[in-house]
Amino acid sequence: MDDLEYTIRRSPRARRIRVKVDPYDGVEVVIPQRATKREAQAAIKELRPWIDRRLAEAHRAKERLSSPPGTVPFLGAHLRLHYDESRTRAHRKQDELHLPATDAARALERWYRTQAKHEIAPRLDRATQALGKRHTSLAIRSQRTRWGSCSSTGAMSFNWRLMLAPEPVLDYVVWHEACHLVVMDHSKRFWSLVERHVPDYREPRSWLRHNGAALVLPTAA
Repeated sequence: MDDLEYTIRRSPRARRIRVKVDPYDGVEVVIPQRATKREAQAAIKELRPWIDRRLAEAHRAKERLSSPPGTVPFLGAHLRLHYDESRTRAHRKQDELHLPATDAARALERWYRTQAKHEIAPRLDRATQALGKRHTSLAIRSQRTRWGSCSSTGAMSFNWRLMLAPEPVLDYVVWHEACHLVVMDHSKRFWSLVERHVPDYREPRSWLRHNGAALVLPTAA
């Protein structure tokens, strides 16, 4: 167990010890306020086989999704990066993405957030119209592994990192959340509704389950 690096985080909301494995952030043990480090170590020891499997899966996902040097992924394509001293924000020109030479990472994320709104809004409108329902708002968020949500009031949110996935994955997530306007749970009725509009939904759903945690921009960007 000594060869495994992990962090411990106390959470006032945690009721039990949880172990999280992230392709980029590594292993984290979330413990309740009154739990001890010894209890965290015991959890790591007990879950070590599962942790090793998840780390191996994460490594394979990172390799599968790695972009060619000097590029970033965008809906299944790769955009080549260029850095301009005079530029203050990101701008796409065909298959090239021009970034400011200073604070490029911040400009890049802003660009992805903007593109997410442009790509998701019309898809969501088409889906809700087909379902005969209306959504009340659309927000773009930045959670690591939660891809979308639909509230009981029709407020919709989506993760901008969906722009790093193939386009069919984005389409599936939009339809998934739109269908929650009709059926709020994940019952058989819900999945039948999803399948009616996305007949091959199982493929992008599986892709997201196996690769979603690795949808992170390259640090060099």
